[in-house]
Amino acid sequence: MIERARVRLNGWQQAAVAVGSAVGALLDPRRADLIAALGETTGKPAFERVLERMKRSPEGRAILLDRPRVISANVGHAWDLPANTFGAAYANFMGSRNFSPDDRPPVRFMETDELGYVTTRAREVHDFWHTLFGLPTNLIGESALKVIEFEQMMLPMCALSVVGGTARFSERQRKLFYRHYFPWAVRAGMRCTDLMCVYYERHFDEDLEDVRRKWGIVPAPPPQSNISA
Repeated sequence: MIERARVRLNGWQQAAVAVGSAVGALLDPRRADLIAALGETTGKPAFERVLERMKRSPEGRAILLDRPRVISANVGHAWDLPANTFGAAYANFMGSRNFSPDDRPPVRFMETDELGYVTTRAREVHDFWHTLFGLPTNLIGESALKVIEFEQMMLPMCALSVVGGTARFSERQRKLFYRHYFPWAVRAGMRCTDLMCVYYERHFDEDLEDVRRKWGIVPAPPPQSNISA
């Protein structure tokens, strides 16, 4: 079930929440609730386009019908899968960082259940994408993944997050990002399949490299030694 504690906003209220969330997220990028609110209040047209693409895809339609949730009760079996599998790679990614799939903030500002679910799904598959693209969760890794998310969903929040994230880079980090991660992320986001139409939970027991090839995913290459962080 999707959380029902959603708030209906008129145009002015939506703009106010968007501006306030953007300013707050720039001041403190760790505020996941503000980033989530920014994504919802600026992203409705983008999520509507994602919803239409999912309806045209057999696997996307299955996701919309089943409405799977990436929560501990549903993905806990990944920790018991063989080491070469996508599910085990995801479990290792989460466990090594002491992350919980239950920590995502709820959707609050989407008008319909369908759009609310698509927004929730986009939020909850974020760690699957980290795993598949081999990206760390530091500022550079998150910024690179936001580039891929923008290529995939055209969410304004993703572009704003890249701008806000790179503003906090050191000179060395900025060089590394723009010379290495940014061009790779643009190519990777354009080359891979429509990632919102992938029913990831059905592929947990498949070999990680096999699913990467099947979905056209190119993991982040190691940075060149002369521009390493």
